[in-house]
Amino acid sequence: MLNIVKKQEGGTLTVALEGRLDTNTAPDFQSELEPMLGDIAALRLDCEKLDYISSAGLRVLLTFEQELEAQEKPMTLCHVNEIINDVFDVTGFLDILTIE
Repeated sequence: MLNIVKKQEGGTLTVALEGRLDTNTAPDFQSELEPMLGDIAALRLDCEKLDYISSAGLRVLLTFEQELEAQEKPMTLCHVNEIINDVFDVTGFLDILTIE
């Protein structure tokens, strides 16, 4: 299960993720956020309560990163816990994503 809490301040959309971003939840996450990417200036993903991320979740993050980069808009991740950071490290995503 993945809880998604969205909050927009100015042009920045902050999305807090809680739970698991996996094969079951990644499609819903992508379909919920993707239509919003054109209308924002920046995307900030708060991963403080993200417990798990699978390859499907990584794929969605990569898709968002590429779409926003093409529009010259930043995507940052904040409050990344050790478990998720380790996944990013092993998969090479630390070199792709901007993490605060």
